[in-house]
Amino acid sequence: MGDVAENLSLTDARLAEMSLPTGGWSEAARSDALSRVRQMDLPERRDEYWKYTRPDTLTQPGAVPAALFNNDEAPIFGEMDRLNIVFVDGVFDAEASDDLSLEGIRIDRLAEASADIHWARDLYGALEAKGQDPVQRPLAALNTAFATDGVLIHVTGKPSKPINLTYHHRSETSDAILHHVIKLDAGAEVTVLENGPAAARFNKCMEVDVAHDATFHHVRAQGRDHERRAATHIFARLGTESVFKSFTLTANGVLTRNECVIELTGDDAVAHVAGACVGDGDFHHDDTVFITHDAVGCESRQVFKKVLRNGATGVFQGKILVKKDAQKTDGYQISQSLLLDEDSQFLAKPELEIYADDVACSHGSTSGAIDEDALFYLRSRGVPEGPATDLLTLAFLAEAVEEIENEDLREEINARLSAWLERHRS
Repeated sequence: MGDVAENLSLTDARLAEMSLPTGGWSEAARSDALSRVRQMDLPERRDEYWKYTRPDTLTQPGAVPAALFNNDEAPIFGEMDRLNIVFVDGVFDAEASDDLSLEGIRIDRLAEASADIHWARDLYGALEAKGQDPVQRPLAALNTAFATDGVLIHVTGKPSKPINLTYHHRSETSDAILHHVIKLDAGAEVTVLENGPAAARFNKCMEVDVAHDATFHHVRAQGRDHERRAATHIFARLGTESVFKSFTLTANGVLTRNECVIELTGDDAVAHVAGACVGDGDFHHDDTVFITHDAVGCESRQVFKKVLRNGATGVFQGKILVKKDAQKTDGYQISQSLLLDEDSQFLAKPELEIYADDVACSHGSTSGAIDEDALFYLRSRGVPEGPATDLLTLAFLAEAVEEIENEDLREEINARLSAWLERHRS
């Protein structure tokens, strides 16, 4: 009973410092989400899906201060032709942002879309609520209840350039909550980019509804501020013959938990989720993925690679659920870590739950060190040990990076990975 009382007081303490937005079309969804938070309580270490990651700094009242990172590197994606939308510590920066008008798309801000009627009314919080079963995700419900800003993107065609959500961290105690809703009409296609550290503590939720024959590309680079903490969620629903592809690069950050919950509801849908992370020292990175096949002939891929050194910790929890009528499912899951010393660790929990009988599903998880034979081969041909190790590391990460379809974006990600390895080698 003492543990229960302590957990309830934690939830109450967190909620006491927050103010629930009222009025407008999102009020009902927010009230429902708040009820779910109170019913579930905020996560604690003994919860099954949090046993590898301590959630206390993500749930406590007030953010742990995070020092600002002096970054002389040019912003990622900065040279691309894109529509840039900027948030500073979770607050929209109109001066730094581009005009939100673009053909084939409508973009509104959550903070300004307060009328009683809006296309996002039927989506806001809906996919998040659906994603609470069978695994509870209280930090996502907390986000739905209290998010004060974000973007509402309705894609009706094929915009000529990607949408870039840029997150700046300027306050050492900032505690940001953003909620994005993205709806793709039938046949539409869009690329969404995200980059930046966002805040000292960042809680972000993205709901993506992909209609028949629509395509959603997502590439994210989580910022280099080392002391930042983040809990992010992506909830996606896929229609018939739709495509959803998401890739995340994580470099630095003392604690990052990325969750992705995808439901394939239309026949012949495709969902790929991938990630590459590089961590050094006080670094804890958790990828938690749950993909549900609920239609015929669908394909899913989970490809996650982690490079860890100096005591860094990587976590992967991935599940493929194939429902009874989801015949001809093709599900693939791989999670691997490259440990560059004996102090780092990789914790994995791959899962398959299959109720159909005509499927091809596989999962695998490995952890190991640099291949000494390959390293010897490179060194014997004049490559110094440091650059040789970097080359083998990039080769290890390549399967995840190759999930990015756009060649320019792949090259940008590889360049950032190379630069990180070189900095940490020196």
